[in-house]
Amino acid sequence: MIATDSLDRLFAEAAAQDAQPLWTMMDAMVPPHPQPKAVPHVWRYAAMRPLLERSGNLVATQDAERRVFMLVNPALKPPQTTDTLYAGLQLILPGEVARAHRHVAFALRFIIEGDAAYTAVGGERVTMRRGDLVLTPSWEYHDHGHEGDGPMVWLDGLDLPVYQFFPANFAQPYAEERFPSEPAPADSHLCYPWSDMEARLEAEDGPYAYAEYAHRVTGGAVSRVIGAAAERIARGGSSPTRRETAGIVYHVHRGRGSTTVGTERLDWEKGDTFCIPAWMPYRHEAAKDTYLFRYDDRPVLEAIGAYRREASAS
Repeated sequence: MIATDSLDRLFAEAAAQDAQPLWTMMDAMVPPHPQPKAVPHVWRYAAMRPLLERSGNLVATQDAERRVFMLVNPALKPPQTTDTLYAGLQLILPGEVARAHRHVAFALRFIIEGDAAYTAVGGERVTMRRGDLVLTPSWEYHDHGHEGDGPMVWLDGLDLPVYQFFPANFAQPYAEERFPSEPAPADSHLCYPWSDMEARLEAEDGPYAYAEYAHRVTGGAVSRVIGAAAERIARGGSSPTRRETAGIVYHVHRGRGSTTVGTERLDWEKGDTFCIPAWMPYRHEAAKDTYLFRYDDRPVLEAIGAYRREASAS
């Protein structure tokens, strides 16, 4: 044993071997409660819609793989809307085709505006209508096209940030602009019409209702990483106060109101998108009859045993 040994010397010699003491940073590695880096935030459609329109005038489809504005959390970097979820607003104009490619990341599309464009996924062509949820499973070739009038805008939701931890994500272009496809059947596992979800929400009693999307083939969540749901809040009503270890992205399909996240209040209206970081208590209040779409990372957290939820009636 060295007579003049010290912690400083121990740490320096450990660092020379590319090792560090866990006990000095245990609280940071295993904190007493979840510590997301994301902060609550709302992206206002009234501000984003003109930017999308300008991008349609300035950026042709041959100049961009996808014409999308990422919704980047103020406390994070692209592609993070929350710590683990990505959100973006995508625009396609009449006559355009967003060329076919595939990628490891799962994607969902919630249609915000328009009703005549399509997504072709793995050989099935799905017509997209406002409020519909359209799925793009991992590693399926897909392209988007617009054969109608007026712009189409939708919310993209992907698990891209997860692949900051698992370096397994990549994309592959298809040889042609479009992947061969046929019209999707009415009961396609790729498309979930808003009319069906609204009917489920309306069937629930009371000022607040919650319903999850179930995959038509598996009966479970819409993907192994991302789950999706919708909520109805009557004018003057509110949701329960909840907190979850999941990160959540919300989109206002219809209505106006606010969400209290911790001590912060987020005001929102139709078209807006906002996020709830993990383990922050939140509660919605509706100034008008409101319908919210949401997606989260609950399925992957459940798969690894890390999902927790607390709720109260207040």
